[in-house]
Amino acid sequence: MLKKILKSYDYSIVIVYILLCLFGLVMIYSSSMVMAVQYYGYPADFFYQKQKINLIVAFLIFIFFAVFPYKAFRNKKFLMVMTFLAVLGLFAVYFFGHATNNAQSWIQVGARKIQPSEFVKISVIIYLSAVYANKQRYIDQLNKGVLPPVIYLVFVCFLIKIEPDNGTALITFLIGMMIIICSGMRFKTIFKLVMLGVLLISLLAPFFILKMDKIFTSGNMKRIEGFLDPFGTVGDQGFQLVNSYLAIGSGGIKGLGLGQSVQKLGYLPEAHTDFIMAIIAEELGLFGVAFVILGIGYLVLRGIFIGISCRDPFGSMLAIGIAGMLGLQSFINLGGASGLIPITGVTLPFISYGGSSILVLSICMGILTNVSMFKNYDKKYKTEKAAPDPQLDTLRTKHQVGKAIQR
Repeated sequence: MLKKILKSYDYSIVIVYILLCLFGLVMIYSSSMVMAVQYYGYPADFFYQKQKINLIVAFLIFIFFAVFPYKAFRNKKFLMVMTFLAVLGLFAVYFFGHATNNAQSWIQVGARKIQPSEFVKISVIIYLSAVYANKQRYIDQLNKGVLPPVIYLVFVCFLIKIEPDNGTALITFLIGMMIIICSGMRFKTIFKLVMLGVLLISLLAPFFILKMDKIFTSGNMKRIEGFLDPFGTVGDQGFQLVNSYLAIGSGGIKGLGLGQSVQKLGYLPEAHTDFIMAIIAEELGLFGVAFVILGIGYLVLRGIFIGISCRDPFGSMLAIGIAGMLGLQSFINLGGASGLIPITGVTLPFISYGGSSILVLSICMGILTNVSMFKNYDKKYKTEKAAPDPQLDTLRTKHQVGKAIQR
């Protein structure tokens, strides 16, 4: 039994996950050593050592979720506790949160900071996947089957938005919508849901107009201005983006060499978090960028394939939700660093510095690996059990013929 289970694991997911984490650890050291010494007065390997501890804990968590049966997350009591803790964490941030970079998104726990909104992303994936899997018989009934989970999704996104953390709120909402689209609802039901959303936004439009300065803060507007005209605002809001351009442009195909970045010498703030890809492009060139994009791209495509081929609706939605989270978060980070979209402060999966981020990503990879294992096991071994045996069928036929002759 154990041998069959071990054979059913998708080890390509594990290998790519580990390679990306180790590559990210190296780049965190390279991109943060100058900032750690000059800005914070820490040792050069300060952020590297912290991320190393984060990765050790994260890998143990990955192993746990890779072997723990994902179907247990469908339990109603577990879902109630999980959603309660997710909402409680967001409320705790609102009242007791620690502000960093104009966002009150962290809770200080001793020497560590925890970002509850990161854990909300995986809780939304599990909750929506479980609820819609349980509602398959009446999935197209708007009041009973569709709206309750949507209301929860909108509520937690609102709590994340007011931190304010627009990037995470957007990712969480889009993940939820992706799961809803893949839940088995008919197009007609999804269209009704979209029309209901448009109607609600239209009714709340006067409120949005009156509270425009609260919804779009000065920090938000500066990021938009920096996105629209980075070189015209290079002394202020366009500073990060222009220096990101310089880092990416100077790297070329081969890069300047590992550790040889110029922009990390105080020119590009937060180089080890939001803009780590700019440092990768500068030091390792096109090859370093391609390694990261191909690695994350593989995990996204693998997750989508697992979701499509999984027969269990819950496992299918879990896999697609995790793949969607990886893809969306990567696009928003890379889009901000390259000037394709406004900067949001979202980290690059597996590569950027951050304890909460790598823990959540490891949970996601563990669950995805577990879903893949059960899918492969059911397909290979349960199908073999159910497959007809030609010799047995021949014996049965002869036995039936013999009985008929005796009669």
